[in-house]
Amino acid sequence: MNYALVFRPEVREELNEAYHWYESQKQGLGDDFLDCVDEILDRICLMPESYAVVYRDVRRATVKRFPYTIYYRIISSRVIVTAIFHGRRDPKSWQERN
Repeated sequence: MNYALVFRPEVREELNEAYHWYESQKQGLGDDFLDCVDEILDRICLMPESYAVVYRDVRRATVKRFPYTIYYRIISSRVIVTAIFHGRRDPKSWQERN
């Protein structure tokens, strides 16, 4: 079963910030970052239960090549992405999101 992907509003902002930061470091690096995020999101949608639960019903998947983690919940046939966080941010701050 392929799950529908839903982003919380904050996630789009986090992705935009990360994209622009990587692009400012090296042209094309922002696109590489988004490609890696897309790759892991595709995997999550195909097999969302294959990633570990880290807090209540929230699961975590790590982005390859970049120090980012995707936090998500499975609700019905949807994958709700609650955060895409850099590894150095306070991990407890995403827990306030539902």
